[in-house]
Amino acid sequence: MMSQADQHNVRFSDSRDNRKDWLELNKLRKRLRWQTGKAIADFNMIGAGERIMVCISGDKDSHAMLELLISTRSRAPIDFEIVAVTLDQKQPGYPEDVLPDYLETLGVRYYIFAKDTYNIVRSIIPEGRTTCGFCSRLRRGTLYGLAEQIGATKIAPGHHRDDIV
Repeated sequence: MMSQADQHNVRFSDSRDNRKDWLELNKLRKRLRWQTGKAIADFNMIGAGERIMVCISGDKDSHAMLELLISTRSRAPIDFEIVAVTLDQKQPGYPEDVLPDYLETLGVRYYIFAKDTYNIVRSIIPEGRTTCGFCSRLRRGTLYGLAEQIGATKIAPGHHRDDIV
C-alpha cells in the first residue's frame, strides 16, 4: 500500500507529465497552423470568397487537414468557406453514422455522396490484382464532378499526409 506522500508524488508526476504533453501538443498545433498559413500564402492557394471543398476520406490525414483549415479560417485575413465532402463508395463495413456525427461537432457544412465505386472496381479489376490506381482515378473524377455540383472553387484532397502542407 502506498503512503500518502507516495500518492502525492504520483499525482504530482502525472500532473507534470500531462502538462508537458499538453505543451508539446500545443507547440505542434501552432507549428502546423503556421506551416498551413505559410503554404496558403506562399502559393496563393485560397483567395477571398472562395469555397474550398475538403475531401474527407475517413483517415487521420484528411481530418487533420480539415481541422487545420477550420483553425486557419478563423485567423485568416480573408473570408473563405469550407465544405467537407465524403464519397461513400459502398465498401462493406463502412460505418455510415460516424462521420456525420463528427462533422456536426465541427460545425462545418458537409455533404456525403454515395456512389458504388467499390463494385465497379471489383467488376473490372481481376481478383488478386491491385485496385488502387483505378479506384483512385474513379474517385477523383467523381470528386471533380461533385466540386462543380456544389460550386466549389478549389479542392483539397487530403487523402495522404503530403496533401496537407
